[in-house]
Amino acid sequence: MTTPTFASLAEFRAIISNLTAPEESAANAARDRNNQLTKPPAALGRLEELAIWYAGWNGSARPEIVNPQIIIFAGNHGVTARGVSAFPSEVTVQMVANFKAGGAAINQLARTFGARIDVHAMDLERPTADFTQGPAMEEVEFVDALRTGWNAVDPATDLLVTGEMGIGNTTSASAIAAALFDGQPSDWIGRGTGVSDEALALKIRVVEGGLERNPDREPLAILQNLGGRELAAMVGAIARARAERIPVILDGFISTAAAATLACAQPGALDHCVAGHVSAEAAHGEMLARLGLNPLLDLGMRLGEGSGAALAIGVLKGAIACHSGMATFAEAGVSDS
Repeated sequence: MTTPTFASLAEFRAIISNLTAPEESAANAARDRNNQLTKPPAALGRLEELAIWYAGWNGSARPEIVNPQIIIFAGNHGVTARGVSAFPSEVTVQMVANFKAGGAAINQLARTFGARIDVHAMDLERPTADFTQGPAMEEVEFVDALRTGWNAVDPATDLLVTGEMGIGNTTSASAIAAALFDGQPSDWIGRGTGVSDEALALKIRVVEGGLERNPDREPLAILQNLGGRELAAMVGAIARARAERIPVILDGFISTAAAATLACAQPGALDHCVAGHVSAEAAHGEMLARLGLNPLLDLGMRLGEGSGAALAIGVLKGAIACHSGMATFAEAGVSDS
């Protein structure tokens, strides 16, 4: 069956309203296999749950992970003109060059876990609009960003990680979280790239201004009005992965904020996703709790780039290796009673 695509926001909404489901027969067969493996029941803890979850989406009771894909989307934000970041927007361009040269942390993690890495720089010379003055993106550029993410996913991949780079995008993610989950904006705002107390107070005022200027609380409207191209592209990629039944590992605060708009727009939209880690960004844990996601790792990371999710590829590979590679009691000639 040909995977549908879209040319408008209405068409994208129609796609996510008709989500694919995991293959229950594969999940059930994986569950049966897990019960026969040479170990005490539940001895591998959460690894067993992960393997069964992955099998359902992969469609095989004895799957392998052989073609993981990491996609980094980079975008610049007009709201940086308000002084919300410790770094200038030129750093986004410089870091994209570093990704392509193989010099960033994400490159080392991708190499370690055998993942392909793709980098998409999205109109870096043209930042999104300052959301304190109006929507960050017009609908046509928002749809274009969603479609960039959608088209970036290789249908042959068997595990997807989405990462991001964009100076100012913690401010954008904080604004999205505040709009989606209510509460005081200060509850969702952290220091991002290490801003001072004074800059943190400014960041709070900027988010408050953006929320006031953009009152629409429909989830995809929130993403369009307060997000950035790279956040929208991650949503497009996660939605495409769902259409292809590709399991996804979510990264940190920014990645999760983007994904949260999809979850709030369509219940169950993140069932094919796991949280790779909980970051040191203060509000990330609360956001994961709101989404019902239990992170695989907690290592105090806050780099972005997809780095925490990439590290979690190793956890998922370990779960699958044990599930698919272990002998059953019958195969090993071991008594199970």
